[in-house]
Amino acid sequence: MNTPYLLKEPPVILVVDDDKMTRQLLRRAMEKEGYQVVEASNGEECLAAYPRVKPHIILLDGVMPVMDGFNCCTRLQALPGGDRTPVLMITGLEDKLSVDRAFEAGASDYVTKPIHWPVLLQRVRRLLKQISLMEQLEIANKELQQLATSDALTNIANRRRFDEYFDLEWRRMAREVLPLSLILCDIDFFKAYNDTYGHLAGDFCLQQVANAIGHTANRPGDLLARYGGEEFAVVLPYTPSTGALELAEKIRQNIIGLKIEHRGSQISPYVTISLGVSSTFPHTKMPPSTLIAAADIALYQAKAQGRDRAILNPFED
Repeated sequence: MNTPYLLKEPPVILVVDDDKMTRQLLRRAMEKEGYQVVEASNGEECLAAYPRVKPHIILLDGVMPVMDGFNCCTRLQALPGGDRTPVLMITGLEDKLSVDRAFEAGASDYVTKPIHWPVLLQRVRRLLKQISLMEQLEIANKELQQLATSDALTNIANRRRFDEYFDLEWRRMAREVLPLSLILCDIDFFKAYNDTYGHLAGDFCLQQVANAIGHTANRPGDLLARYGGEEFAVVLPYTPSTGALELAEKIRQNIIGLKIEHRGSQISPYVTISLGVSSTFPHTKMPPSTLIAAADIALYQAKAQGRDRAILNPFED
């Protein structure tokens, strides 16, 4: 089979026709091209099979008992993913009204009976190629979105993603009347680290620290972001202050456990971090920036008290 598209092989074709002989002919033609074929004899069987089969294309007869192809096509559009699955209508009706009705029902294309097989096969290939191009476009868009919201050095969320996510979770926790916590982390004496070991080593240090924090704050819903140069932020939905402070202490200990040598540190032979923690029950009358400011104050206190520690600012908890 010569496939100019990049779909999972082989593509699945759902053939829907009340005439058994026509279904057999369609099956043979499709299987000769290397496609998988699933059969249904009317519109109701098609709708029942669709969620299970998840076909790439549906070849749908227009005139059938029980439920015709036009009504079936309309109802397919309401199923999850149904509006994205191409329907090639096969009908003996070739008047303008029937053709218009097919497209209005959501069909992507049509061929008339008796079937002209080279035309049918060419249109199936074209629809499969369109599906492949759409999948490639979606992948490219996701990759662009990933680039737009990820920090290039550490591969964690960037400041833009943090702002979006923090605002989203603030509003969601406000609706559900649930706690939201924030941890701000800052690598101690990082400028001295860069001065001592160089910026390439500094970049590697940032990557190691980000990886360690990410492995510690790893629940579904937790978000780790690079907040600034050597500063990280952890957003913790559904988390009260006690849980956030416990997590911050685990993060602090895990960073020490990395044993990254730091001759420029004034407090430890290894890289350490200071952490500011704050928590609240968000509400609409309070701006999200209030919680960020409270965590920032706690981070400042951690540095002022000697660094390598986690401090809680119990903000309206």
